[in-house]
Amino acid sequence: MKYFAGLDVSLKEISMCVVDDDGSVVFRKSLPFCPLAVRDALEEQKLMPERIVHESGQISIWLQRQLEDLGLPAICIDARSAHKVLSAKLNKSDRSDAEGLAQLARIGWFTAVHVRSEDADRLRTIIGARDRFVRLRMELEAHARGILKTFGIRLTAIGNGRQRQRFRDQLSIARQSDPALAVIIDHVLPSHEAICAAAAALEVEITAIAKRHDLSRRLMTIPGIGPVVALSFLALIENTERFPRTANVGAFVGLTPRRYQSGEVDYSGRISKRGDAAMRRLLYEAASTLINRVKRYSPLKSWAVRLAARRGFKKAAVATARKLAVLMLTLWKTGEEFHWTKEAAT
Repeated sequence: MKYFAGLDVSLKEISMCVVDDDGSVVFRKSLPFCPLAVRDALEEQKLMPERIVHESGQISIWLQRQLEDLGLPAICIDARSAHKVLSAKLNKSDRSDAEGLAQLARIGWFTAVHVRSEDADRLRTIIGARDRFVRLRMELEAHARGILKTFGIRLTAIGNGRQRQRFRDQLSIARQSDPALAVIIDHVLPSHEAICAAAAALEVEITAIAKRHDLSRRLMTIPGIGPVVALSFLALIENTERFPRTANVGAFVGLTPRRYQSGEVDYSGRISKRGDAAMRRLLYEAASTLINRVKRYSPLKSWAVRLAARRGFKKAAVATARKLAVLMLTLWKTGEEFHWTKEAAT
């Protein structure tokens, strides 16, 4: 007799249900949120399921690693796909969701989620922290500029690190015009300087990591690809064997059009926007850099410039972002570098 288990996980407890290969419930129980409790409950009932299924969520990565370390055949599945199946039941509860997940484990009708390694998560944590500091810096600058406009003070644009120091210098001058502004700016100035310093320090650390990594150095030979984009791509993909065809990575990051086909109706819509939103944003920024800022021409840039002239910048940037993702995966698989060739823009 084969058994299959489903785990409905919350921050405080785990609802577990075990079914046999006929779909009959043989055991169910609410457990405290602890992977050891899952193993002990199964051992107490002398049950060893063929598969243990749980949904992706905030703590699913940690739970998956813990269950694997305990020797349990756990599989993390896509919560969005599971939701469509579980919502078929009239009444929703943790108990019924656990049974539904057990039935999915039994029939095998689910999409398994790739669980990243701890090294990849550490790298993504550094990149995410740098992104958060950059966003905080931009929000603080926009807030200060908005306040000063109320009093008729307009600050110059901010484009690089040197101009950020100029931004702080302008704030120092503006604080002299009004005592109320002085109270606010006296707190904005040290906060802005500290955030800029933290973002710059993380930028240096990320660049150092990228330079030490041979693969990231090769990916950075592609025009428009910098340390943040290269390392983010490495941490997200991890294993190239997940993509038998390099073109599949475009759909993985949500940069391919949706398709709807039913009877005589068959059309493609906007891009799916599935997958990692941060990676998709970075690829779009890299594509924009390639089109607007990279001076040296290559077949890739010429293609992107021609497409922008024909279809508009935004559509061209999305298409170029998808092509960059495919190109990075191709270089990863082949072990080659990006080859520049002379080609005039048309």
